[in-house]
Amino acid sequence: MRKNILVLCTGNSCRSQIAEGYLRYFHGEKANIFSAGVETHGVNPRAIATMKEDGIDISAQTSSHVDEYLSIPFDFILTVCDHASERCPIFPSKAKRIHHNFSDPAKATGNEEEIMAEFRRVREEIKTFCKMLEI
Repeated sequence: MRKNILVLCTGNSCRSQIAEGYLRYFHGEKANIFSAGVETHGVNPRAIATMKEDGIDISAQTSSHVDEYLSIPFDFILTVCDHASERCPIFPSKAKRIHHNFSDPAKATGNEEEIMAEFRRVREEIKTFCKMLEI
């Protein structure tokens, strides 16, 4: 039986989008993967670019609001930032909640090379987290 997994973040633009991409890659054969935010900011072009560098295309993913998924019985709800964890609505399910706060690469400063280095660093943390997750 396929599991339903929801990844939540503040704006559903970077961290949750990256996690959705890796969860699909590592666990897509046994799970339906969704991502959403407590707000929607659109998918960050740097998140798309950094994932493309690792061979994963997330360009077709969309930024969704958490309210769109309230009727889905999730098995896992992953929050990837403290803000989303604090604002996460109560879902009518027995979902296992897993929280891991990742730095927000969209808040990186500096030149383009320094900003992309932060996106890559966070991407690698999320990749490791998603790969080790037991579904």
